[in-house]
Amino acid sequence: MSHNEETPGVGASDGQQGARTGPESQHLAELGPREMYEAAEKLCRTTNGDGPPEASAARAVGRIAETLADTRSRGSATFAVDLVSRLLPEVAMPPDEGDRLLRSVAAKVVKSQHLRDIEPLFREVPDGIPDPAVELRACLLGELALIGSGTGRRSLEAYAEKLCELGHPLARLPGARLDVEHRFAVRVRGLGAVKSAKQLRSRFPEAPSTDGGAVAGCGAGDARDDGRANAAARPFTAGGWAREPEARFFTLPSPLGPDDFGISFIKELSLRCLAGEGSRRGSALACVTTPDDVLNELFSASYVGGVNGHGQGGAYARLYAWESFCALMGLPTDVPLLEAVRRAADYRWLRFMAFTDWFHHDTSDLAFAVLDPTRTRVAVLAATDTDVHRDALG
Repeated sequence: MSHNEETPGVGASDGQQGARTGPESQHLAELGPREMYEAAEKLCRTTNGDGPPEASAARAVGRIAETLADTRSRGSATFAVDLVSRLLPEVAMPPDEGDRLLRSVAAKVVKSQHLRDIEPLFREVPDGIPDPAVELRACLLGELALIGSGTGRRSLEAYAEKLCELGHPLARLPGARLDVEHRFAVRVRGLGAVKSAKQLRSRFPEAPSTDGGAVAGCGAGDARDDGRANAAARPFTAGGWAREPEARFFTLPSPLGPDDFGISFIKELSLRCLAGEGSRRGSALACVTTPDDVLNELFSASYVGGVNGHGQGGAYARLYAWESFCALMGLPTDVPLLEAVRRAADYRWLRFMAFTDWFHHDTSDLAFAVLDPTRTRVAVLAATDTDVHRDALG
């Protein structure tokens, strides 16, 4: 393929900023990269008059930027980046929508463009963080890390070092995928959402139910920590899952028995997700899982986004997953990620499900419990992407 050939990607716009309809959109689709960029510039100028900016024009520019990011040709990456980092901040767009667009463009550029056409975007190192141009390039570096590209490129590494010096949150992430992240953004046939007890048992070994676990659960004390809870729930809140996640922490007066960390213990905790347990047909169960499984689910929650939410792009989905993962273990926010991986081996990890009004078993339900090495501290995180208002409709 010629490097000057224009190849619009399939699904260049995910439709989350509005559908392309009407003769104007059809006309834009027929333009080349430079013509699309010039059309977007014109739209931006029309929103900067004396009157209030037109949000619809801003969204149209956003769609053009995503199309350019998804069109493989020399110059497309530069045009797309310029639109979202220089022109769009000057027009009206809600902050959350602007962040989503910026992250979407970064992901599409890395997926669709040659690295040699991305590298020139990093010729100058930043002198501060609060700049859409800097934020977009930080996302580009994060996306490149996930696909194992960009290492050994001096300009990219210099930019990453400066971001670290400035304290950008994404600079915490390693420049290459860790082994524990091997499933990030990888689709494996047969490994979709776990919706039934049969599926859970077929993929993970069941943790036995014990009387000792039930007794210990009754004695667990609530250890509220709002900051830690927010960090643990972030992948789901950022991705726009339908219901607010439940992140809870408990302490035990004495170490939990080696075999007592199972569903009988969890059922005695004061959890909203287990309220009314047994009101639906089926029995609650818990299965032993691994840190990489938990980390992958946390990544997917914000990478894919909820049914009424938006995906956050690979860079921030990775950051939110690690923040949640460390919060579940109660580790400091600045712990090196390889140290978090080392410590995770000493924790015990469970997936669990029940048959309550929380667990609908029809879209995405997730619930984890984590026991620390002292066996005296437990973290629980539960999330569901089922629209809670649907039941009221019958």
